[in-house]
Amino acid sequence: MTTPPTVKGWCPGAYRPMKSEDGLVVRVRPRLARLTADQAAGLCDVALDYGSGHIDLTNRANLQIRGVAEADYDMVLAGLGALGLLDEDPSQESRRNILVAPFWTKGDATARLAQSLLDHLADLPELPAKVGFAVDCDPAGPQLVDCSADIRIEQGQAGLILRADGAERGRAVTEETMKTALTEMAVWLADHLTPQARRMAAVCNRSALPSDWTTAQPRPPAARPAIGLHALGALVGAPFGQIDARALRQCLKGAKGIRLTPWRAFLLEGAALPASPEFVTVPDDPLMRVDACPGAPFCPSASVQTRDLARALAPRVRGSLHVSGCAKGCARKPSADVTLVGRDGKFDLVQAGNASDIPFKTGLKPDDVMTGEF
Repeated sequence: MTTPPTVKGWCPGAYRPMKSEDGLVVRVRPRLARLTADQAAGLCDVALDYGSGHIDLTNRANLQIRGVAEADYDMVLAGLGALGLLDEDPSQESRRNILVAPFWTKGDATARLAQSLLDHLADLPELPAKVGFAVDCDPAGPQLVDCSADIRIEQGQAGLILRADGAERGRAVTEETMKTALTEMAVWLADHLTPQARRMAAVCNRSALPSDWTTAQPRPPAARPAIGLHALGALVGAPFGQIDARALRQCLKGAKGIRLTPWRAFLLEGAALPASPEFVTVPDDPLMRVDACPGAPFCPSASVQTRDLARALAPRVRGSLHVSGCAKGCARKPSADVTLVGRDGKFDLVQAGNASDIPFKTGLKPDDVMTGEF
């Protein structure tokens, strides 16, 4: 009988690492989704000295050092502290689940509101560890609508809105009224949580929001920024969200810092596109349509290797591809055109769905997958 994968009720953090087959996973949550060049270089050194030498870029625009031995964990924590990447209060660090639209400029609405939210986190009620926020106020329109967040601060048709995830419309606010409105929404969410509904969208399916919270029309979503040069620098792709620490350190020469995105890409501030083959630098690279978790042997829930297969299949799949080591589907929550799900050392095939959906075919060997048509 197949053992169902274990779903964690929390995300790893710096103060609360997660055990994996290759060691501890230590997550870093950069403020405003940005690291200075010195901080990024220092993080690369920590990953090389105490981890696997790779850094994961997550779908919440956080960074993870993998493969940390328990005996080295205190050294990793000290290194992160010296770089200014930790909160003095561990409980504050665990609350900093904030996505920020990456193309903000100093002093603009996104930067102001993100900093205001950071300052206000300690005043919010206790919420489940996976609950997060998005500050998504780019004038071109919201960029993070498909990314994981429960309470969203966005530019609406007639000004700022506060929108509950899962609701089509939001509540009209100003920068001055934002904190009060956000506190009210967070309290409402805390009061309506159940064991079966611990995220905003699930709660909204069970309980109606106050009527005046769903009157303001959002703007249409903006197109996802393409890999390549932008006004603030170079947007660079990281296949599967995996960053080689040595290669990144080389890219930092001449950069002012890096901005992180939830799209398996990062922005090198004030820099050109790197020449390293470790990164994607053209917008139509098929690898940017592919999501794949670390798979076996790195994850205890996975029974199959994932990324080599995903890399080989990428040019053959016209749409989006998700290769998941198990039915949890950690690498991608939205549906994909083609999803391969590991089960007992083989793959199930899901079409136009996600890893937990009913498969179209089951029990496929890797060779079967490679000779199949998509």
